[in-house]
Order: sequence, then structure tokens, then C-alpha cells
Amino acid sequence: MVEAGDLSRLTDVLHATWPAAELRRAGPWMLRRGDGGGSRVSAATLEGPSGGFEAAEAGMLAWGQRPVFMVRPGEAALDAALAERGHVRFDPTVLMETEADALAGPPDAATMVCDAPLASLAEIWAAGGVGPARLAVMGRAAAPKAWLLGRAGDRVAAAAFVAVHDGTAMMHALEVSPGARRAGLGALMTRAAARWAMMNGARVFALAVTEANAAARSLYRGMGLRDAGLYHYRRAPTTE
Repeated sequence: MVEAGDLSRLTDVLHATWPAAELRRAGPWMLRRGDGGGSRVSAATLEGPSGGFEAAEAGMLAWGQRPVFMVRPGEAALDAALAERGHVRFDPTVLMETEADALAGPPDAATMVCDAPLASLAEIWAAGGVGPARLAVMGRAAAPKAWLLGRAGDRVAAAAFVAVHDGTAMMHALEVSPGARRAGLGALMTRAAARWAMMNGARVFALAVTEANAAARSLYRGMGLRDAGLYHYRRAPTTE
């Protein structure tokens, strides 16, 4: 069985399978240069005794990034300190996991594993707001990794990315075209990702979904994934 609530392991997998363009230490902080790839690759994390906020913020500003911090379970003091500095809480996110072999489905003609982000996948992602900066994040991830394609009839209607780190696979950027939703394609894609993960040495399958996305969380829970924990971000107030 998977050890429930091992958030340190899962956040390590999150950062390894969706990696920043650059890492840099600033006192107790690990800074991430995201190059427009979103909060997951841009947020600083606390790796030692709290403090030195100014150095962390200066480092992110030097990269042209608005300062963003990830707040993980057990970091209530950090959360309070950031709130006192006026940093705004946003995007509470649930990490979910299950055993890869329990989730994996049989091969299905509606899904296909690709070894590169095909143009048809990029089109699906672009329509859902996943642009070139996030495709670059996928390109930076170390192997084993794969891009998944899903079809509704004879048209490409879904895209996803999955990678493995230290025995755990994490799926990112699952996007289903609006006209193909609520027809089971998201579940097929998730099971296809778990099947690929199992075949590439992963025992555990995980993903991150925003707390506000109730429909996705319900789908994943119905497939047997369980909540492992919750993290959120805080961003610096604007100076405008």
C-alpha cells in the first residue's frame, strides 16, 4: 500500500516531473525560475529555518517574476508570516495518489502514448490555456516521460503528460476538449497514463488538482485516487 500523507515525497515528485528552468538557493529558500510556466515552476519553497524573505523576493524579482511562495502542510508559521507581509493566498491544490496497478486500465483504441508533443496535442493544450511555456516544462522533465493523446471518434480530443520520479508517476496537464467532456475520455486518459506508468517502473500514480475543481476531484476519487494532502501558494502584493 502507498503510505498516505507522505507529502514530502509527493512534492519532490511534483517538482521533478514538472521542473523549473533554473534552481537557486537564497538563504533558507529554494528559488525557481519558471519562464512563464506557472506557479508550480515559479514558487519558492522553504528548505530551512524561516526568514530572509527580502532575499527570496529580490531573487524572484531579478528574474522578472512576481514573488510566489508554496506553503506545504506543516508550514503554518510560514503561512502566517507571509500573510502578515500582505501576500495573498491562492490556488489551494490537492495532491492525490493510488497504486498504479490498481488504476491502470487495459489498452484502449481511444488513447495513444507518444514520445513527443505532437502538433495535435499542442492545439488541444493551447485551447485550454496550456501554451509554449508549459510545453517547455514538459521538455525539461527527465525520462521516463510520455505524452498521451485521446480520441473522440476520429478526432483528437484530449492531451496529457506523465513522468516518473523515484518510483512515482505524476500526470500533468490533462485537457479534454469541451465537446468531448463527460463522456469518459478523461478517465480513459488517466488509466492509460497509469498503465504507461506501471510499465515504466512506477508503483504509485499521483496528480495535483486545484481544490476548486470539484468535478475533477470527484472523477479521480471515483477511480480510487485518495487525497494525500493540500498545499497552496501566496504571492506578493502588487506595487501598482
